[in-house]
Amino acid sequence: MIEKRDFYINGAWVPPVVAHDHNVIDPSTEDVCAIISLGDQADTDAAVAAATAAFPSWAATPPEKRADYVKGILAQYEARVEEMAEAISIEMGAPIDMARSSQAPCLPWHLENALEAFKEIEWIRPLGPHAPNDRIAMEPIGVVGLITPWNWPMNQVTLKVIPALLAGCTMVLKPSEEAPLSSLLFAEFVHDAGVPAGVFNLVNGDGPGVGNQLSTHPDVAMISFTGSTRAGKAISAAAAETLKRVTLELGGKGANVIFADADEKAVKRGVLHCMQNSGQSCNAPTRMLVERSIYDETVEKAAEIAKNVKVGPASEPGRHIGPVVNKTQWTKIQEMIEVGINEGARLVAGGPGLPEGMNKGYYVRPTVFADVSNDMRIAQEEIFGPVLSIIPFEDEADAIKIANDTPYGLTNYVQTQDGPRRNRMALALKAGMIEMNGKDRGAGSPFGGMKMSGRAREGGVWGIEEFLEVKAISDWAAE
Repeated sequence: MIEKRDFYINGAWVPPVVAHDHNVIDPSTEDVCAIISLGDQADTDAAVAAATAAFPSWAATPPEKRADYVKGILAQYEARVEEMAEAISIEMGAPIDMARSSQAPCLPWHLENALEAFKEIEWIRPLGPHAPNDRIAMEPIGVVGLITPWNWPMNQVTLKVIPALLAGCTMVLKPSEEAPLSSLLFAEFVHDAGVPAGVFNLVNGDGPGVGNQLSTHPDVAMISFTGSTRAGKAISAAAAETLKRVTLELGGKGANVIFADADEKAVKRGVLHCMQNSGQSCNAPTRMLVERSIYDETVEKAAEIAKNVKVGPASEPGRHIGPVVNKTQWTKIQEMIEVGINEGARLVAGGPGLPEGMNKGYYVRPTVFADVSNDMRIAQEEIFGPVLSIIPFEDEADAIKIANDTPYGLTNYVQTQDGPRRNRMALALKAGMIEMNGKDRGAGSPFGGMKMSGRAREGGVWGIEEFLEVKAISDWAAE
């Protein structure tokens, strides 16, 4: 049993002011794997006070020195990478091989990309040749509250903490209480890298508690949140009273548009991407839009692929998906599968209940619905599980109409060999990211959405600038 009740405040591990134990559940076994404490107002206030006191000196630290501290965090990760993979696997159910190959490596990937983007920041830049004595100064916004989810824990912690550090901000991190172990380990990396006391603080807690306390705290200048659209609305409302900057990275209902000339791997790629991480990714392509002429064969192919997706414990090596994070999530997914059946969608793979041979753990059968209409709940609501909806379309215009008919706008996908059509689709689809033909976006590309998916931009220069204020200056003296 792991016991991690302390918080990291002002450069030290300190006990909660008031004990409030919280069990962390291993979703593979439904057993308690760790005990943490949830913070109270006094803990949040102490962390914010530490960050407030540390801000002036950290903001004044030369940018290259801040970068050196960040490089120190990377060195700590490289020395303890297996610990990070194991922590993620046990806390949220990522299969151990996936935790090693995809989950944990989010930290070095985003950290190194942030360091590259950091080189491009002009801290004091000319306004333009028309105003030779005007300057634009980029300055850290202040103390920031960082609220991260459980589904890709190091992905989101790194995308927030590292740019904030580089920008010169001090911070309080509230990781998900469902998956706190990886963030507690990350705090050890920060400490051992020698980051000055008070610059980075961590208080565990839930949304109504520490999350709301950070959102309403008068000394917090900004909230950066990743999670559900419902929670994002609540945070925006809570932060309005103090006019904080709020950046939100929220849910998605990605459309994967497959034209008749798509490459032969497009369907398999789409199904496996939807099922990856047990479907617990905001950018998952959960709506597969298929051109009518290849619809029937695509449904058959997708169903067969899903039936061959293995499900197993996170501790087992191999290529399979693990459980979803908790009982609440499992129940929601089961309810949505039943909704799809009742709405008249055709179930071609998976379905309700535990996978065959399993009687414990939060496992979901990889599920595919065909003959889905886009007005069905399973096509409109984020299920956050391994559930794919297949929808036919007639032509390019019809595909665009269906894809954009959603409250979300995070990531859409296009599969076609027709170059001009790819470009038209990319510009017509209303989403913050468009990925085509299985090609990943490049290093430094911003992650973020439109509409109810939030409008944050994380990664690259954009991710650092989220934490900076713009100051306009006239009559700058020539040096």
